[in-house]
Amino acid sequence: MQSQTSSLGEFDLIQRFFKTQSELMLVSNPGSVKLGIGDDCALLKTDPAEEIAITSDMLVCGRHFFPDANPEWLGWKALAVNLSDLAAMGARPLGFTLALALPEANSAWLEAFSKGLFTIANQFACPLIGGDTTAGPLNICITAFGSIPKDEAIRRTGALAGDDIWVSGAVGDARLALAALRHELELKNGDLEIIEARMHQPTPRVHLGIALRGIANSALDISDGLLGDLRHILKQSGKDAEIFLDRIPKSTTLRKQSQTIQNQYAATGGDDYELCFTAASSSRDAITKISEDLNLPLTQIGSIKSMQSSAPEIHIVGNDGKELDTQEAGLLLKSFDHFA
Repeated sequence: MQSQTSSLGEFDLIQRFFKTQSELMLVSNPGSVKLGIGDDCALLKTDPAEEIAITSDMLVCGRHFFPDANPEWLGWKALAVNLSDLAAMGARPLGFTLALALPEANSAWLEAFSKGLFTIANQFACPLIGGDTTAGPLNICITAFGSIPKDEAIRRTGALAGDDIWVSGAVGDARLALAALRHELELKNGDLEIIEARMHQPTPRVHLGIALRGIANSALDISDGLLGDLRHILKQSGKDAEIFLDRIPKSTTLRKQSQTIQNQYAATGGDDYELCFTAASSSRDAITKISEDLNLPLTQIGSIKSMQSSAPEIHIVGNDGKELDTQEAGLLLKSFDHFA
């Protein structure tokens, strides 16, 4: 964090960098928020025909981002990862709370952080409605609220045998950017600049999630790696899956790497925040129409199968058309673990 400090107190800090901008959002678009920042609690207006989705994510300095990370990017990403969770269930954003621990009240850092935060908040009409600040190691925790028509939430439990498995956008770029920043490999010709935003400023697929209501049988967002995350759907739905490696969507930049790196990063890389979802094969035309309407590539990468043993399995078909053996597949089934 930069060293420019000020004599800002907690309530001055909240007023200057968060409360005023939140109030401006609510004046122009109050939505379901009856009362925002300024009292002991925020108030949301509820509709008996809808359900409230709630999600919470924490970003810890040194674990989820570098200590010298761009604060504007951090503000964006802190909210984006929560909006991505709402998207996975088909929820429309209502608002969010922010709990922020800061080593110091640094005006320049806070100005940039709040700029990134409110840029994406405005983009998805999701106002800040409350939270807390305290002194401590840099830690950002956001809880986001969304609305879903009653009984239309897209859950992880609904995958059916015969479903297609789909992925939005492309996967693996965030892991590739991280590898370059860690000097694990070298990217040429400005490729890092092309993909770095995929790591620092991911796009939550909110509009896709809403469009998939009534079409997708199950879904989740890809935060810890495509195949590792897919296993959550399989476990909760009691199903197996078949995945074709050569169908997993990859960017032009990732395709410049070796086939081994392409497969590893696309299959296991985290921080993509794309959606992985399953749907009946009869829905392919509807999904193609959604892809065209949103100008967002949606790729069918495999299918859901009936579970053949006591635990879900992912059968991975390699680029040569043959199923990978247990050892090869195991390398592509790892996902990020915060305590590993």
